[in-house]
Amino acid sequence: MQLLEKAPAKINLSLDVLYKRPDNYHEIEMVMTTIDLADRIGLTELPSDKIIIDSENQFVPNDERNLAYRAAKLVKDTYNVKKGLNIFIEKNIPVAAGLAGGSSDAAAVIRGLNRLWQLGMSVKEMADLGARIGSDVSFCVYNTTALAKGRGELIEELPAPPSCWVVLAKPAIGVSTQTIYQNFSPDGVDHPDTKGMIKALEAEDFDAMCKKVGNVLESVTLPMYPEVRQIKQQMELAGADAVLMSGSGPTVFSLAHQESRAYRIYNSLRGFCDEVYVVRMLGYHQLLD
Repeated sequence: MQLLEKAPAKINLSLDVLYKRPDNYHEIEMVMTTIDLADRIGLTELPSDKIIIDSENQFVPNDERNLAYRAAKLVKDTYNVKKGLNIFIEKNIPVAAGLAGGSSDAAAVIRGLNRLWQLGMSVKEMADLGARIGSDVSFCVYNTTALAKGRGELIEELPAPPSCWVVLAKPAIGVSTQTIYQNFSPDGVDHPDTKGMIKALEAEDFDAMCKKVGNVLESVTLPMYPEVRQIKQQMELAGADAVLMSGSGPTVFSLAHQESRAYRIYNSLRGFCDEVYVVRMLGYHQLLD
C-alpha cells in the first residue's frame, strides 16, 4: 500500500526575533502561511524493518541528515512500530531556500504515518512530535496560516491570507540559518508589527497585509549577500505590492494582487536568478490533489 501526502512550502509574512534564550535558542514571533509550491511524499511499507529515502534529487540526503528520515524514525520509535518504510520524495521546493522544504517533508511523513499506521494522533500531538525534529516542523504539521512563538513550536492558527499571487526568486547561493542568527542583534532594528499583521489577516485586508510584512533577519542577510538585496530591489522596481525575504533567506518573495503584475515581476527577474516561481497563496488546510 502506498500513501501520498502533500508538503507545501511556507513563507514568513512577518518574522521577529525578540531575544536569545538561556537554552541558546532565540525567542521568535512569526506569522507564516503556505503557498502552492509543494513536494509530494509517497509512503510505502516494507517487509524489513528499515527506512529508505528515495529521491531523484541529488541534493536530498538519504540518511539521518534528512528530516523526513528522522520523522519516520521518531514515529517508529515512539509507537514501537517494527515495519519498514520507503519514503519517496518528489522535490519541487528549492533546497536550503528559507521555504521550510525539509521541515514540510518531515511534517508530511508524520501526518502520513498517522494515517498509514492508524496511530490516532491529534494535530497537536503530531506538532509536538515535530518540534523534536526542527523549529518549523510544528507549523508544517498544521499546514495552514499561523502565529509561531517560542522557538517556533507554539502554534496559534490564524485566518488564511487574502487570495493573491506569490513570486519567488532564489539566487544560486546557500545561506546558513545558524550563521544568520549568530550575527543577529535585536537592538537597533525595525521590528515588524506582528499584531498589525494578525489584524490585517482577520480583516482579509490585502493592502494592510502588504504594509505589515517584515523580517528582522534581513538586517543580517542583505548586507552579507548582495544578491538577495538586488533581487528584492528588482521586485520592488517591477511594481510588487510587497517584497520580503523568507526565513533567513536566500529566497525573496513578492505579493501581487493581479496575475498580470505577478508575471511582470517574474519576467523582470530574467538574468537575476534561474529559480523563479509564480504560485498562489494557500494558507488553509490542504488535501492532496
